[in-house]
Amino acid sequence: MGGRDLPEPTELVYVPGSSWAPVLIAAGLVGVAVGLFAGWPYAVAGGVLALASLRSWIRASGEEISRLPREQRITSAVLPAVPLRSRDEL
Repeated sequence: MGGRDLPEPTELVYVPGSSWAPVLIAAGLVGVAVGLFAGWPYAVAGGVLALASLRSWIRASGEEISRLPREQRITSAVLPAVPLRSRDEL
């Protein structure tokens, strides 16, 4: 890249942990849809599964967010003032 050294970024990046909650919510919603045609017990079971999974997902996200630092020193990478590629390279 022409020998330019770009500074390393210093911001913290939040990446949520992996979770089975979206899969369980989808399975619960499928249970609700199946229950519309096959009988109300499937719909009730699917609804309970979907709501319990949604509650768990929201609670886990809240706990993860509460562990983040409240303030972050603003020391960001400086964007280069010149384009990284010349027009001839495009």
